[in-house]
Amino acid sequence: MKLILLGAPGAGKGTQAEKICDKLGIPTISTGNILRAAVKDGTEMGLKAKGYMDAGDLVPDEVVIGIIKDRLAEDDCKNGFILDGFPRTIPQAEALAQAGIDIDKVIDIEVPDEKITARMSGRRVCAKCANSYHIEYKKPQVEGVCDSCGGELIQRKDDHPDTVLKRLVEYHKLTEPLKDFYSNLGKLRIVEGQEEVADTTALVFSALED
Repeated sequence: MKLILLGAPGAGKGTQAEKICDKLGIPTISTGNILRAAVKDGTEMGLKAKGYMDAGDLVPDEVVIGIIKDRLAEDDCKNGFILDGFPRTIPQAEALAQAGIDIDKVIDIEVPDEKITARMSGRRVCAKCANSYHIEYKKPQVEGVCDSCGGELIQRKDDHPDTVLKRLVEYHKLTEPLKDFYSNLGKLRIVEGQEEVADTTALVFSALED
């Protein structure tokens, strides 16, 4: 099965991608990871991407799609894949289709902005060992101290409420229109994110069978 996972930052896409990988035995294709791998391996498209990245510029869509096509040609993608983090815009989705990359279903995980903001801004990460906690859902035994190594728990810049809200505004402006794009193609399945991960996973698997 060839899938795209949509959802705002903090909606839990990464966790659900792992669950789908385990169940279906297909890889998750994260654009950030494959860009770095292509640059490291020195592929033709990787070298093109490196030129833009070294100059501090965004890598153009055609180069990213070239790298995605190279990755999807590998043996582990024969039975399908999950695209996570791409496409982010309508032009990227159109370019994906023009490149001949067919998609079976698009799963959109929806979580209200206020819940995402509370979820992400409540995260705390150990400055030493990077263990993750939450001020409500996963509290350390001693406030501000990592259970594992005793390191200081800090709030990452990405998890600051102002940063989260900025990313959500960008998502609604640029990425959310993809819902209509794929709905018009009959490929969109909407999953309402639940409080418990297992409950969301059950809804995702149900949507895959729909």
